[in-house]
Amino acid sequence: MGQKLKIAGWIGLGIMAGALTTVSLQTVARNTMAPLPLEELQQLAAAFSIVKSDYVEPVDEKKLITEAISGMVASLDPHSQYFDKKSFKEFKEGTTGKFVGVGIEITQEDGLVKVVSPIEGSPAFRAGIKTNDLITRVDETAVKGLSLNEAVKRMRGEPNTKVVLTIYRKDENRTFPVTIIREEIKQQSVRGKLIEPGYAWVRVSQFQERTVEDFARKLEEIYKQDPNIKGLVLDLRNDPGGLLNAAVAVSATFLPEGVPVVSTNGQTTESKQVLKATVRDYLGRDGADPLKKMPAGLKKVPLVVLVNEGSASASEIVAGALQDHKRATLMGSQTFGKGSVQTFRPLGPDTGLKITTSRYYTPSGKSIQAKGIVPDIMVDDTVEGSPYAALRMREADLTKHLASGQGDEVKDEAREKARDEALKHLEEESRKPASERRPPEFGSEKDFQLIQALNQLKGLPVLVSKTQVERKEEVKDNN
Repeated sequence: MGQKLKIAGWIGLGIMAGALTTVSLQTVARNTMAPLPLEELQQLAAAFSIVKSDYVEPVDEKKLITEAISGMVASLDPHSQYFDKKSFKEFKEGTTGKFVGVGIEITQEDGLVKVVSPIEGSPAFRAGIKTNDLITRVDETAVKGLSLNEAVKRMRGEPNTKVVLTIYRKDENRTFPVTIIREEIKQQSVRGKLIEPGYAWVRVSQFQERTVEDFARKLEEIYKQDPNIKGLVLDLRNDPGGLLNAAVAVSATFLPEGVPVVSTNGQTTESKQVLKATVRDYLGRDGADPLKKMPAGLKKVPLVVLVNEGSASASEIVAGALQDHKRATLMGSQTFGKGSVQTFRPLGPDTGLKITTSRYYTPSGKSIQAKGIVPDIMVDDTVEGSPYAALRMREADLTKHLASGQGDEVKDEAREKARDEALKHLEEESRKPASERRPPEFGSEKDFQLIQALNQLKGLPVLVSKTQVERKEEVKDNN
């Protein structure tokens, strides 16, 4: 398929590659190593020597070595990554919610950079960058042939500096330049409001260092407006994940103290753990509890969680925990299926590996990897249905994705047919005026899934999807 995604990752505000990840910033290296394969290492050394001596131009030895490390780690799965000094600094910045960049979430498609979404209020948002725009050039450099990391680095820079992005907008069949002034962007990971008396909506767009404090502050604010909340919608749609402890904390807000939230399992001792709804597990230490002042009613308030194909990793931890404990009704679409944990392992003072160290499991023991969370109630994107659901990328679509570890993968023969139909529908829709194609904003009065969530809380009829079915784990593609 022409639009098959070859490399995927979430790029926080146009600077951080490889999210859709639950990150545990551990720095403990393994103390034991298996015997080294000497023959293969000799071949590696011989290849290095041949390239160094025979290549048409002199090559940088350090660059050869770092590229070899990068290639080795990238061959494992889509989420493991080597960090040099610069990319490690960017990675650490990515978890804080503060960035210098243009303000876009991106992935890679057929060698080009594809815009997943402009960050609301960012320079890219103000410049009119849209979802599904393809970036073909950054300044004078063609994106084709660059890695996602390289493209991201070219979009970065100092605050108040200019970058020119060349955009191909497929639905308008035109290419045009957009000049953007870089700036520091502070992403607000939590939004929320009182929808109507007694009913509130809170959205978490990413799990960052500040998410727990922002989440607690927003709920306090809502309860001050209306102390008699009768129903709450937790919106995790298009939440690509983030920090593991933040996911545990958001889960603990609604769960009884001490119940399991998520378990992890891998090769190392530290990768085998059970995290519970306790202060120590979401803070990583004893200390002041940011959730201590939360209204007691949050433990029992009727709760609906909205998820979709863009809900990944940390957001799947929350959804899975609340579903398994029967604390919430999950509504929407089957989630992304990113059920692995990445851990940072240092190689030096400012370099290291982000490497997949474990799979995570819901409290009932289900692996989410390459499967996702299946909602209790399937609800379409709009009243007309979810015509583009088959085109949305999930973990199982990624090359070299990690299998679930629970049962064999099966081939979904109907999926390609659904994709073809969705592409035809997309072509038809592209002929309509742009104003008619823009989807309603999450949390707006035209948000169809939110309306159905409120109906569920009120005991009113819900328009359940007539077409969505559970997507089974598909055959792993390692080509």
